[in-house]
Amino acid sequence: MDARFGDCAPLRPEVSAAQVAVFAYAILSRMAYVLFVGGALRREDRDGVYTRRFGRAEAFRRFRRRAALVMNHDAVVFVLLCVVTRGTVILPVPSVVLITTGAILVIIGLGVKLWAARTLGSDAYYWHNFFDPGNARGPVSTGPYRYVSNPMYTIGYLQMYGLALITGSWPGMVAAAFAQAAILGFYLLVEKPHFEQLHG
Repeated sequence: MDARFGDCAPLRPEVSAAQVAVFAYAILSRMAYVLFVGGALRREDRDGVYTRRFGRAEAFRRFRRRAALVMNHDAVVFVLLCVVTRGTVILPVPSVVLITTGAILVIIGLGVKLWAARTLGSDAYYWHNFFDPGNARGPVSTGPYRYVSNPMYTIGYLQMYGLALITGSWPGMVAAAFAQAAILGFYLLVEKPHFEQLHG
């Protein structure tokens, strides 16, 4: 019975070699994202290697361009993973429940992420305070930050789980959990210490 038209999603835990390869690539893509961004920001925070070489504005422009490329690539790979591994869900519940729940998670996750990004501004979204700490914005208490201390990396990741549910992708669910764990690790090891150093 097909997951899209049957009453219940079928149990299909089997995955092909190609699906495993895409899953592995998605995991590596997320690792490349957090390691590149985290490594670059740690070097800048510790030694100012980029601002000393290029100046603040140019250093940030170069970093932002490369970070955006890595981040967008990671997002595309995750969508590809969910599409390639669709129908592998192992939850014995009606497909309409998975799709509806997934759609709600996508709407909430994207809505909160966009709200948070708009509240912070486009430069802050790309960690501008690492390159110009003198003009760093202090703690934010407006927008979603009024209710959640870190909406970007918490509620703002619900759309990944939502897409995995919509497509019925078990590997997508695992990759979503890994992606969120990785970005939270980045936050705790790189972003939070820098913010605390700036603002106490």
